[in-house]
Amino acid sequence: MVGEVTAPFGIDGSVRVFPTTDFPERLLTLKEVAVDVLGSTKPVVQSRLAPPMAVMRLEGYNTREEAERLRGALFMVPERELPNLPQDEYYWHQLVGLTVREQGTERILGRVVHVLRTGATHDVLEVERPDKKPLLIPALKSIVHQVDLDARIMTVTLLPGLEELVD
Repeated sequence: MVGEVTAPFGIDGSVRVFPTTDFPERLLTLKEVAVDVLGSTKPVVQSRLAPPMAVMRLEGYNTREEAERLRGALFMVPERELPNLPQDEYYWHQLVGLTVREQGTERILGRVVHVLRTGATHDVLEVERPDKKPLLIPALKSIVHQVDLDARIMTVTLLPGLEELVD
């Protein structure tokens, strides 16, 4: 995900986009974006940064009313255009849906449903558990030991007392 539409901007179909990428300037070079609410990609007609936001206009959106339909939409880079990441680094969309297993016990803790950007040095993984409150697990190398995208499993060590805090 590279951004979330917050509101229309002006009257020409443009939208304000909150960047959710570490590289907001990337929004300026996108030729198309995948739009979650449309289930398809759309060509980008125009984009510019207006910190802390970006202003973008997609093909086929020419009025404020049309832009309003994109409010809350998530913009993503089409998979084929994503740059390769260094080893042991992952895109958020690759982590969502992974089964989380505790190292040592092999106990299944739940499933990653969201990655939260904290503004700190690490993100936080929201792990949904059946019939329990979600666990919030820091995405630190000292806690997340292995990510197997093919098997769709993440192996972690829980911080002492973490489960008791939310149960």
